Amino acid sequence: MYGIIHTELRNYVVSKLGEAGWASLVSEAGMELKAYFPSETYPDQEIRTIVSAAAKRAGVSEQDILRDFGFFLAPTLLTVYKPLVKPEWRTLDLIENTEQTIHKVVRRKDPGALPPELKVARMSKGEVIITYTSRRRMCSVAKGIAAGVAAHYGETVDITELECMHNGDGQCRISVKLVS
Repeated sequence: MYGIIHTELRNYVVSKLGEAGWASLVSEAGMELKAYFPSETYPDQEIRTIVSAAAKRAGVSEQDILRDFGFFLAPTLLTVYKPLVKPEWRTLDLIENTEQTIHKVVRRKDPGALPPELKVARMSKGEVIITYTSRRRMCSVAKGIAAGVAAHYGETVDITELECMHNGDGQCRISVKLVS
């Protein structure tokens, strides 16, 4: 997985628990502390292990942690990929164009990064349906990112899961409707 996810997961945990909390969470996860670099690639299992430990510690589901992490991650992604985002875009426009802009560049720069595949259908001016596929099955991060992007634009969205790989479906289908 692309290192920006690892570095931002560390930043997320530090924002919730502090530096000492990060160190103890990594220890609880049975891992060694190490530095992560945004442009490097790291094993997917490290994310899963840390998220699992965080969920256990917080008494919530891993999907809850991943959704909250996605929300936290959105501002960083918007900063990093700002040159690819058209100034006139808003939440649904950005979601609709992520695959052709941001993911295209990520795949070209690092074929090992493997971001999820997003097929987005514009249902109306105020709704998109995201079809999310990834062997990582981190659709909750995508839901959190969508909510974080909306917050960035001062908009509110209703996010509804229509299908989910975690429920045995072959893909995730997520409705994102603009509320305001």
